[in-house]
Amino acid sequence: MKPEISIVIPAYNEEESLHALFDALYPVMKNMGRPFEIIFINDGSRDKTLGILYDFYKQAPEVRVIDLNGNFGQHMAIMAGFENVRGDIIVTLDADLQNPPEEIPRLVAEIDKGHDVVGTYRVGRRDPIFRKVASKIVNKTTNHIAGLKISDYGCMLRAYSRRIVDIINISHETNTFIPALAQKFAADPVEIPVAHRERMMGKSKYSIFQLIRLNFDLMTSFSIFPLQLVTMAGMVISFFSLLLVLYMFIRRLILGPEVQGVFTLMAIEFLLMGITLFSLGVTGEYVGRIYREVSKRPHYIVRKILGHDDEA
Repeated sequence: MKPEISIVIPAYNEEESLHALFDALYPVMKNMGRPFEIIFINDGSRDKTLGILYDFYKQAPEVRVIDLNGNFGQHMAIMAGFENVRGDIIVTLDADLQNPPEEIPRLVAEIDKGHDVVGTYRVGRRDPIFRKVASKIVNKTTNHIAGLKISDYGCMLRAYSRRIVDIINISHETNTFIPALAQKFAADPVEIPVAHRERMMGKSKYSIFQLIRLNFDLMTSFSIFPLQLVTMAGMVISFFSLLLVLYMFIRRLILGPEVQGVFTLMAIEFLLMGITLFSLGVTGEYVGRIYREVSKRPHYIVRKILGHDDEA
C-alpha cells in the first residue's frame, strides 16, 4: 500500500538515541491509522547507527534505510530522503529526540487543512542560554537579509506537501537549507509551536564554528545583501578616507610636516585592511558558491537502499 505520510530522519552517530526515538515514533504513527513509511538516512555514521537502523528495517515493514557513502551533512541527507519518499505528506525529524514525535499528528493536521508548508518554533527551549540568545539574533538577522519569515531556523521538525518536496528536488542547489527553500516556494505556509526537550543522549553534531558556517551559508544562499553591504561600506569608507587625506594635506601646507598622529593613521590603516580582507572574504564566498554550482559534483552518494517494497 502506498504510504500517505513519509517521515524523513537523518542520522549521524546517533546510536545512543535511536532505540528511544523508534520506541516513541512507531506507536505514534501506528495510532494515526494512516499508511506511512519511516525513512532513515545514515549519513556516514562511524558508530553502530547503521546496524541499529538495519534492525529497525527487519523489525518493521514501514521502515526504509538509505545508507550514504560518507558524511554529506544534515540537509543533503534529508535531500536523499526527499528523492525517495512516496508519501503525499513529508515530515522531517531529527534523531536526537529533542522534538517529541508526539507532535507529528499536529503537523499533519495542518497539511490536511490545505497548508503546503508547516514550520515550527520551539517553546520552553531546553538549550544553553548562549545558544538561545545566538539563535534569536541569527533568526532576526537572516529573516531581514533573506526576506523570509521563519521564527526558528534551528527546528527541523517540519511538514511539507508533496508539491513542495518535488520543487525542492528539482532545484539541484549545492547549498540547500531546506526550511528556507521551502518557505520561498510555499503558497500557504503556517507556523505552529512545538515542545522541546533537553538532549539526554549523545551530543550535538554542530559546533559553534559549524553553526556560524551554516548560518553564513544560509544568508549568502538566499540574498546578495552581504555583497551590497560590502559595496556600500566601501563607498562610505572611501569617502571619509578622501576627506582625511585632504585634511592631512591641507594641515601639512599650513603647519608643515609633523610626526604626531602616526599611530592614529596606523590604526586607521589596520581598520581599512581588516575591512578589505572581510570584503574579499564575502566576495570569495560567492565565487566559491558559483564554483561549486558549475562543478556539477553529486551532492551525495547513495551506497544502498533497504526497503521491503524494493525487494518485492
